[in-house]
Amino acid sequence: MRMVVLAGGIGGARFLRGLKRAAPDADITVIGNTGDDIHLFGLKVCPDLDTVMYTLGGGIDEEQGWGRADESFTVKSELAAYGVGPEWFGLGDRDFATHIVRTQMLGAGYPLSAVTEALCDRWRPGVRLLPMSDDRVETHVAVELDGERRAVHFQEYWVKLRASVDAHAVVPVGAEQAKPAPGVLEAIAEADVVLFPPSNPVVSIGTILAVPGVREAIAEAGVPVVGLSPIVGNAPVRGMADKVLAAVGVEATAGAVARHYGSGLLDGWLVDTVDAAAVPEVEAAGIRCRAVPLMMTDVDAAAAMAREALALAEEVRG
Repeated sequence: MRMVVLAGGIGGARFLRGLKRAAPDADITVIGNTGDDIHLFGLKVCPDLDTVMYTLGGGIDEEQGWGRADESFTVKSELAAYGVGPEWFGLGDRDFATHIVRTQMLGAGYPLSAVTEALCDRWRPGVRLLPMSDDRVETHVAVELDGERRAVHFQEYWVKLRASVDAHAVVPVGAEQAKPAPGVLEAIAEADVVLFPPSNPVVSIGTILAVPGVREAIAEAGVPVVGLSPIVGNAPVRGMADKVLAAVGVEATAGAVARHYGSGLLDGWLVDTVDAAAVPEVEAAGIRCRAVPLMMTDVDAAAAMAREALALAEEVRG
């Protein structure tokens, strides 16, 4: 079975680990969000691509869900001693190596998709990992600070400000002019199923869908498109999905997120058992819905979620 999975960071990566266990023989293509990408210390950092690569390749810091295991921060402390920032974004020594290699290859003229493939040659994630685009796209968030409305990079909003202020708008800068990376549209056209993991529907999945041609390709693929709610009990499982959902006028509920994607895109939707009351409203919107446990407490739980998603896809297909 050929699967396409749209993935953000931690939630997408952990779901993918479960999907690989649930369907070990599947041909999985992952389209990774690059709207979180940022340039730091002269280096190109791709947090979501790296989180997927490290998680599936066995190099992730399991406790925090991002960055490298057994990490040290000597370079960061030395940069701080020189007064070089930003001090709010911590890159570890092992992680720096990835960004150095990526930046060197980009500087030599390789596109991000080719660079990602080269990095994956080391990590062997067991999936084909594609950036959503080789073009530069950066998600910015409109906030009010000290009485002044201004836009900040998503990483500043999330890491520095910790989403402590309201988001008034979320803009994937550059998305309208971007093109899908090589292989993205082809993978969607050849897929047997498309899955939306429990990733942020605005700044992860939403940013991927903002690249011209991606949403249309999924809608026209003629295969089941199944998503898993990142909202459980009217709150995000982790992160600040509620803040950015409010910025686009969507309630932080499992049913509202399904309607946000829409029946023109989504065929099936899984909600957590605590949100079982949302099933009728989602189905009334033309999306088949089931209530199942959606907490990824470990790989077995993630695999069980993946099996439920694939079972729902078969229902839709049948």
